[in-house]
Amino acid sequence: MTSTSRIRPAALVAAAAVALALSSAVPSQAAPAAGPEPVPVAGHLVAGRYIVTLADRPIAAYRGGVDGIPGTAPAPGAKVDLADPDAVRYRAHLTGAQRAAAASVGARIKSRYSVVTNGFTADLSATQVAELSKAPGVLSVAPDTLNKVSDDRNSQDFLGLTGRHGLWSALGGTKEAGRGVVVGDIDTGIWPESRSFAAAPLGTARPTSKDPYRPYRKGDKVVMRKADGGTFTGTCQAGEEFTAGACNSKLISARWFGDAWLAQVPAERRADYVSARDGEGHGTHTASTAAGDSGVDVTVDGRHLGEVSGVAPAAAIAVYKAFWTGKAAGDSGGMTSDIVAAVDQAVADGVDVLNYSAGSVIETAPDSPVQAAFRTAAAAGVFVATAAGNSGPEVSSADNVAPWTTTVAASTLAPYEATVRLGNGDTYVGGSTTVDSPLGPKPLVLAEKVRNAAASAGDAALCQDGTLDPAKAAGAIVVCDRGVNPRVDKSHEIQRAGGVGMVLVNVSDLDTDGDLHAVPTVHLNTPGATDVRAYAATAGAEASLLPGGTTGQPYPQIAPFSSRGPSTVNNGDLLKPDIAAPGVGILAAVAPASNFGHDYDFMTGTSMATPHIAGLAALYLAEHPSWSPMAVKSAMMTTAVDTKTATGAKNTDLFAQGAGEVRPAGMFAPGLVYDSTEKDWLGYLEGLGVDTGSGVKAVDPSDLNYPSIAIGRMVGSQTVTRTVTAVTPGTYRASISVPGVKATVHPSVLHFSRAGQKARFTVSFELTTGRSGETVTGDLTWRHGRTGVRSPVVLTPWSLIAPDQVSGPAGSGSVSFQVTPGTTSLALTPRGPVAGTPVRNAVSNDKPEQDFAFTVPEGTQAGQFFVTPDNPEARLTLLIAYDPGDGQDPYIVGDLALDQTRPVVSLPSMKAGKYLALVMTLGGQPELTDFPFSFQANLIGPDSTPTQGTFTVTPRNPATKPGVPLTLTASWSGVPSGRPATAYIGYPNAAGTLVTIG
Repeated sequence: MTSTSRIRPAALVAAAAVALALSSAVPSQAAPAAGPEPVPVAGHLVAGRYIVTLADRPIAAYRGGVDGIPGTAPAPGAKVDLADPDAVRYRAHLTGAQRAAAASVGARIKSRYSVVTNGFTADLSATQVAELSKAPGVLSVAPDTLNKVSDDRNSQDFLGLTGRHGLWSALGGTKEAGRGVVVGDIDTGIWPESRSFAAAPLGTARPTSKDPYRPYRKGDKVVMRKADGGTFTGTCQAGEEFTAGACNSKLISARWFGDAWLAQVPAERRADYVSARDGEGHGTHTASTAAGDSGVDVTVDGRHLGEVSGVAPAAAIAVYKAFWTGKAAGDSGGMTSDIVAAVDQAVADGVDVLNYSAGSVIETAPDSPVQAAFRTAAAAGVFVATAAGNSGPEVSSADNVAPWTTTVAASTLAPYEATVRLGNGDTYVGGSTTVDSPLGPKPLVLAEKVRNAAASAGDAALCQDGTLDPAKAAGAIVVCDRGVNPRVDKSHEIQRAGGVGMVLVNVSDLDTDGDLHAVPTVHLNTPGATDVRAYAATAGAEASLLPGGTTGQPYPQIAPFSSRGPSTVNNGDLLKPDIAAPGVGILAAVAPASNFGHDYDFMTGTSMATPHIAGLAALYLAEHPSWSPMAVKSAMMTTAVDTKTATGAKNTDLFAQGAGEVRPAGMFAPGLVYDSTEKDWLGYLEGLGVDTGSGVKAVDPSDLNYPSIAIGRMVGSQTVTRTVTAVTPGTYRASISVPGVKATVHPSVLHFSRAGQKARFTVSFELTTGRSGETVTGDLTWRHGRTGVRSPVVLTPWSLIAPDQVSGPAGSGSVSFQVTPGTTSLALTPRGPVAGTPVRNAVSNDKPEQDFAFTVPEGTQAGQFFVTPDNPEARLTLLIAYDPGDGQDPYIVGDLALDQTRPVVSLPSMKAGKYLALVMTLGGQPELTDFPFSFQANLIGPDSTPTQGTFTVTPRNPATKPGVPLTLTASWSGVPSGRPATAYIGYPNAAGTLVTIG
């Protein structure tokens, strides 16, 4: 074992520490009676604005129960009718109940919701929160929190929408693609003057039979008959630099919702318009991507970038601004209550599709106010597309993971690229839209080497505003690090300082972007970025920027930033994200005032992928207006195709891609669909332990009728049930493959004589050769002729449920614990005890981190790692990271032993390869300056050399019954007490329990 000193993996510690800090807000389970005495802590209920949700169903979900008021929920395929007398009476009933609930604690209602959510917002004291939380008829009291928008070269061409044989042509052309459908966009607003929203002005004449979906003004309202037979009724809400005349027959409604945000952020901290006008550009981009006009020719800064089109160019757009821009990033976002109000109004207006390119900084629970509002919207027939988030490639980083929304991952397109040629002849290709002609050779300099005297090297390396010295940067191509400040701002700083070009370099493996920079720019990824940086540090370095070149990267790939599953709030029993769509380098309309005067620009993120799915849903609903949102989602998912890896191989990471890349050409012929209703979703919530107050029976979330199959913890075996509805009659035959697992479909043949006919089937899984605790993926496909209905399958099988680690005293002793087997037999293999040789080292306040590199040999089953400080008062931190090599960053395995007197990391399953152990002090101990310690690695495997002593487990071959717990006892004697030892009990399929001795 060798010791090394590294800085990079320390970032993993910070990320883990943040995750721990966030998870600490989760309520803990009650301690056993013999647990520690409770310690008083500061209260977690604080005064502020809260969203109070009442138990009575909202208008869009009410099916009767109040005396004299029939149900108001729309029938399948219909939309809610708020003008119906019963809806008016029921709204009055809800308003009265809301008023009574608020009055019961002396609160004043700020705003009300009754369409998709029955509730109100109010400023409450801690006492009022506590009283309302336990009041009859109150479902939840949630704080009003801030949410954030989620930040072939032509996505419409890549998706096969354009051309004589494209999907638009098959639907009757761009003038018919999405006609009669309204796409609602909950975002940062809109720039109504954009050419992507150009359309005929609104008149007052009613539409004719030849043009039935033409919108018109009716007083201060805008009315549009829709393809589903319903009516959209919106308004063009006036405000700052936004008049009622800003709408037209494309942009038919624009509202803004900011009561909570405007109350929280004073005027001097805002960088936005108090109106539906877009203060950032994000909402304009997403709206134009989903449903902007077709064939808009784009030229920016003299560069012709071709034509752009919305995915559903004939659909109408309704804007619901609920996200706002502050002068500081911390002030930008949307308050939960404003978002819920926007959803409530959108459903009341009659939208068919909602695009929500936003989310929370942590995974949102499916019963949160926003997700609950989306649930009722979907139950009312609204298709809801949501962004997975931009926190990848970290696992379990996806947001918007409720089953009633379609959660979208971001994939790549064929990139815009250009070449950097160094003075030594080396060339590197990266993302670029701004190198139109050769530039150079010019001096190549690191930004921190041309900084001004007042700037720090770190800020200058990022090309922060005002950090570069014109006397040093003039005439040079400047190398800037990616990160912290916006990419385009970096090129503007170089332009200010007289630089003529930029090489933007990633400091870790990330995507590259073709932004519209102020100076010619090439964006490089690692390892090339590292090489260019090193060369730029040499004397006399120079470079040229040249048009063209290719990295040869296959596409579509899932973008590194795209958030991943598995979903923790779903316990891995629901696969999220659902599907992938283009989200890297998407050219669409923006707000010129906040985008350097550009009216079109490239943006990247799952925010850009989501409106592609929203637009495709609009195309679908224009053709099949009576289809449910879940049927549309199923059609997209079961016809999707796998994305690619960096080598061009098929991507099997379902937690990254979901069902795969959306395939518009195939989605209109899905063969079969998996449908579900609000009753199913309520059962799913009950299965997660959420009390919905609905009386609906709980179901295992894995049994929700979903187009994918996920089982987060399969003990031995499990059977799931699905129901399919025929779109195309015929005989369908099942095939299924899941490595290491026996999978059986029953019945394996389904016969349908007519469209709309349903059939139920089961899929049984049984662990065979797969490793216990290791996730496996596969797929289930129903085939009828050339039609394939494919569902992704992801499950984590366990041969049994057992503790990862138990402990006992040094020398001699025993410990008993329970395991739950998943099979009818259980073979137990005791190994050890093992005690590795301690390695001495130290950390200090001046050198807070010490790393150790070691290799785990083939055949190793488990490992346990200890840090023993010389001073028992010292508190150190330990983490173990696996090093995959090939330029990839190490990633944490196992738990983080944070700030402990003897940190221990236990890994009950280890694969062979290279690892790093990181030992550090996090400070906070001013009385100590140096921290000598011993680091010890105890590796368990068939070839491990036991230390002195014996280790046994009883019973050795117990009789078992699947699902019935049994007690095992581990015993040891004669183990030396000089250092910690580890024993191990091996179970079938590579599972095991570590036993810490001493």
